[in-house]
Amino acid sequence: MTALPIRIVLVDTSHSGNIGAAARAMKNMELTELALVRPRQFPHPDALARASGADDVLASARVSGTLTEALAGCGLVLAATSRARDHYHRVLDVREAAARAVAECVNSPVAIVFGGEHSGLSNEDLAPAHALLRIPTGAEYASLNLAMAVQVVAYEILRARGGVAAGATEREQPLADPPAMARLYAHLEAVLEEIDFRDRTQQGTNLMNRFRRFLQRAELDTNEVNILRGLLTAVQQRRRRAGVSVPPA
Repeated sequence: MTALPIRIVLVDTSHSGNIGAAARAMKNMELTELALVRPRQFPHPDALARASGADDVLASARVSGTLTEALAGCGLVLAATSRARDHYHRVLDVREAAARAVAECVNSPVAIVFGGEHSGLSNEDLAPAHALLRIPTGAEYASLNLAMAVQVVAYEILRARGGVAAGATEREQPLADPPAMARLYAHLEAVLEEIDFRDRTQQGTNLMNRFRRFLQRAELDTNEVNILRGLLTAVQQRRRRAGVSVPPA
């Protein structure tokens, strides 16, 4: 079976052994794309020892300083978390998430993001995600070891391949990758500032977060992002013609 373009992204991993064990879990289930964001120690002998035959997955792992860099080129982004989050994020069961990943990777690479061992993913790390991925556990103790979580997700992806891949359809345009979405949000924020469209709530800090959340749920493709940025540019040009000084986006 050919490896699917599904990228496992580990953020702020503390224990090198978990990187190796995750690589082994991936190879067991025919996944090969591993990305590491700010690992504490890598490469490391513990990672190689725990990989136990998945040395090639470790050797090809990409190390990045930021999550945005690690997600470059990806369409669908799923974030694995067991913590209770606010209701703005769509939440998928691991089996449903695996089916989505297999179906979407025919259009562009899919990323599944896992947080560090101690605190998981921060709210900032969740920002690029289109949905959260949850692994069902017993109510009394919901915390899984990082490598165990990767193993469960990788297994569900392998399980989904036969039933989903045959029915997967290609999009006319791939989903916009996280760097493209980040540029859209920066452009939108600049225009909101220019037209003095502000958060009027008491806290005054939630407006851009709300824009990000509903646009992430919309799963914009590259053409839709270009349309929105064109609209924002048109607003800026109209203000320039009206004699209003507009800083470059």
